[in-house]
Amino acid sequence: MITLTRKLKKETDEQRSTSNLPEPVKRISVRDKLLIREVQEMETNLPPTCQTYFPDPDALYDFHLVVTPDEGYWHGGRFHFHIFVTEEYNMAPPQVRCLTKLWHPNISEDGDVCLSLLRASSVDGMGWAPTRRLKDVVWGLNSLFTDLLNFDDPLNIEAAEMYLRDREAFRIRVRDYVSLFSNVNRR
Repeated sequence: MITLTRKLKKETDEQRSTSNLPEPVKRISVRDKLLIREVQEMETNLPPTCQTYFPDPDALYDFHLVVTPDEGYWHGGRFHFHIFVTEEYNMAPPQVRCLTKLWHPNISEDGDVCLSLLRASSVDGMGWAPTRRLKDVVWGLNSLFTDLLNFDDPLNIEAAEMYLRDREAFRIRVRDYVSLFSNVNRR
């Protein structure tokens, strides 16, 4: 059977090369069809503190987000996130990783991000749903530096405990991380 399949493929390839027929068109996935619209919508609705860039402009499913908070503890920092949209999108949330080391209750020092809308299912009903869009992810990540801070269900427990115990020590630790790993003036 394998030999027959190879022979048929070889014959098809030979026919195509002699008849100047174009290669068969690759089907566009549901994810890629959605992303064409959503990326355009996301980029026209970016918060002023965010910018996106696509290392490969043909791969809309794999991009970076840079958040530069203009207020709060992380003001003056520049935080890079890698966002990868799987084939299961929009039934599953994108995968997000923070590439910048920072001191944050909802982002681990290894780059894991705790944001309810990135959870496939959530007890509070705020998890991922097919009605969510990439712009929601961007706005959510941006809000982690302002109003979506969650000290009650932290990913970085030590950071949350420090904040609750000694806010000045927390502020100093955040500033140290910003100046060491993410200062806008360094880049």
